[in-house]
Amino acid sequence: MPSTCLPASSQTYDAGAKPASSRFLDMTDRSAGGRRRRSSSILQVYHEPLETLEQMSDQAVIPNMNANWTNAKGAWTIHIVIIACLKILYDVIPGSSQEASWTLTNMTYMVGSYIMFHYVRGIPFDFNGGAFDNLNMWEQIDNGAQYTPTKKFLLSVPIVLFLLSTHYTHYDSTYFVINFLATLAVVIPKLPFVSKSPTYLPSRYYIPQVS
Repeated sequence: MPSTCLPASSQTYDAGAKPASSRFLDMTDRSAGGRRRRSSSILQVYHEPLETLEQMSDQAVIPNMNANWTNAKGAWTIHIVIIACLKILYDVIPGSSQEASWTLTNMTYMVGSYIMFHYVRGIPFDFNGGAFDNLNMWEQIDNGAQYTPTKKFLLSVPIVLFLLSTHYTHYDSTYFVINFLATLAVVIPKLPFVSKSPTYLPSRYYIPQVS
């Protein structure tokens, strides 16, 4: 009995057309490149891809010089010195009130802290095969462990500064809202449920590596 052959279905593809996007393809592209795609949008939801075994091995080869300094002697004191210098700087501005001085000190420290610990990703040293390219400094400190002494200190500094700013602005509602929002922008990214899954301002800058 002759076998019945089904006609093969034929499909044509345009070589220049972009394939349909999907969540699987997007995650594949991310893991293949080792770096996240840069976006021009200001707000976006980004989920950090899981680190591969190779990346974790590279991270453990040599101590991370980009983040280990935060545990060094005097590293905690520098935050107090910076805040004191900012306060003195804004105090000497003619016509500056104590309320404005404390608010500017708080906002300047919060902006600098956010950029340093949460906005910039990667490290300037090429000694571990790019294993830290997808991690900001906060995620690199203490190998990502939460609630270490250093991270507790870095979390407490903006909170204490906010309380001081609120007190010396005499609990004015306008200054309170400004200082509160600035503090939230720095405190929230430090919390464990936000780490490696930021839903706030994206980190689009990478530190150029020095070979």
